[in-house]
Amino acid sequence: MNKNAFEKLLWSIALPGFGQILNQKYIKGILLIFLEFLVNIQSNFNEAIISSFHGNIDTSIEEINFKWLMFYPCLYFFSMWDAVKDANGKEEISPFLFLPFVFAAYFVTVGLIYSTKVKLFGLLFGPIFLPMLFVIPGVLIGLGLKKLITMFIK
Repeated sequence: MNKNAFEKLLWSIALPGFGQILNQKYIKGILLIFLEFLVNIQSNFNEAIISSFHGNIDTSIEEINFKWLMFYPCLYFFSMWDAVKDANGKEEISPFLFLPFVFAAYFVTVGLIYSTKVKLFGLLFGPIFLPMLFVIPGVLIGLGLKKLITMFIK
């Protein structure tokens, strides 16, 4: 990943749509920012983040609207993938660039689904921290599959 694409990835992590705006894809960027705000507000995500960071996991679970928050992982990781893809422009990029982003979105969604039940080391991590932990295996599996598929195609 080149420096330009890495910068767009980091801005997309900060807020979905920022990478697109930096890539001069203004309509797409504004739409993603609007969707991020819509999902964030409807799901009460910020309130749950604050409660989680204060150690009030049960309060966080009560505050979250899971039906709305289920949209967040796909919106978030699509925004990151799209910003990186567009930042690479006409350069040769892997046709399987999407795999780490897609698998991270899948795993975060599964982490969100089970966030009210799964305990790690006897601790309930809740709807903020458990999905964040699930990013790691998602990205690793996506990168592994990307490498594996790329090896077999050559």
